[in-house]
Amino acid sequence: MILPYYNNNENFILYQGDVNCVLAEMKDKVDVIFADPPYFLSSQKQILQNGRIKVCDKGEWDRVASVENINTFNRNWLSKCRDILKDSGTIWVCGTYHNIYSVEQCLIELGFQVLNIVVWQKSDPPPTPYGGRFNFSAEYIVWARKEPKAIHCFHYEELKQMNGGKEMPDVWRFPSSGAWERTCGKHPTQKPLRLLYRVLQACTERGYVVLDPFAGSCTTGIAANLLGRRFIGIDQSKEYLDYGVRRRQEISDPVAAEKILKKMSENPEEVMVMVNHARPELYRKMIETGICYLRAGDSKGSLLVTPGFERLQYVLLHTGGDDAQLFKLKNKGHFQIWTRETLQQYGFEPRNAVYYVVLHFDASKTIPMKHIPNLKEDKNTFRAKIRPLSDFMGIK
Repeated sequence: MILPYYNNNENFILYQGDVNCVLAEMKDKVDVIFADPPYFLSSQKQILQNGRIKVCDKGEWDRVASVENINTFNRNWLSKCRDILKDSGTIWVCGTYHNIYSVEQCLIELGFQVLNIVVWQKSDPPPTPYGGRFNFSAEYIVWARKEPKAIHCFHYEELKQMNGGKEMPDVWRFPSSGAWERTCGKHPTQKPLRLLYRVLQACTERGYVVLDPFAGSCTTGIAANLLGRRFIGIDQSKEYLDYGVRRRQEISDPVAAEKILKKMSENPEEVMVMVNHARPELYRKMIETGICYLRAGDSKGSLLVTPGFERLQYVLLHTGGDDAQLFKLKNKGHFQIWTRETLQQYGFEPRNAVYYVVLHFDASKTIPMKHIPNLKEDKNTFRAKIRPLSDFMGIK
């Protein structure tokens, strides 16, 4: 019986060893698997990048291999993953063209049903170090379920609302892992927490057990624990497992955990919400007319547009932090500038400015919220602010 390399209260368990050997000894079933296996692209070729000689070599585990060897490797570990995955479970596997076609074919041969091939488009791809090709700016993630007839977990409606009322697409745009994710060490193929946050949002619930058979720097485990999921990770490298342990210890500090959770839930392209306080009578009038307004500019008369305004698609009205209701704007990122006199024509009595930003929303339908954060912030309670939709629709 193999013993854990590290165990944090059964919520974060790591095993060191060959993936097939460890998987063969595992008895308990898991809900979801996220795997970032070798891509087999380390050729040890020397290239010139930014005026320096660089060797394409991530390690022995990523060395270029024959098609037959790649297929055999993928078939072996995927078959063992199938054995420990619940019938209602799903699996996500990352890759590039070097390995992803083999992964998909092996999944199909083993009886999985492919649901999507998600494209992770990198917003900050490094330049391709040699000519004759387009820039490598994307990776691919095959998502499949174990049993075609079993109902798998998928937060369709929540993801749809987070995407402005449209179905979440299969192209996701995120930057690579940033310096804030690498404070405890370094891994050559470290995935960004934002990517794992989206994966776990899509197909897990609190308490689910998430397995990563190629844990590496344990990004999957950090995202899982921050969202209240349990994690099991496997890796043959003691160095990388130790990196993962340091990352897990880092989030044992509640302040650090909250900071990282907030950071990983950020999406530079996320739909935003205008949160606006209104007096009770004004609150009712805004809902009656479908018009939300707030002062435009400062005392000098200038108009200051907050970053994220172009992604504004919802308005949340509240009265001193209470009676919060969420509505969808009629036009994304669209606003008008009205004078005090124009607002008066619609029955309003604006008091504090000459010009106002006006947002038109669909008042006939209230958008249900998964949770409402505390809106009472002393004096800031009464100040309009823009917040990401995940604050109200996020899957916790």
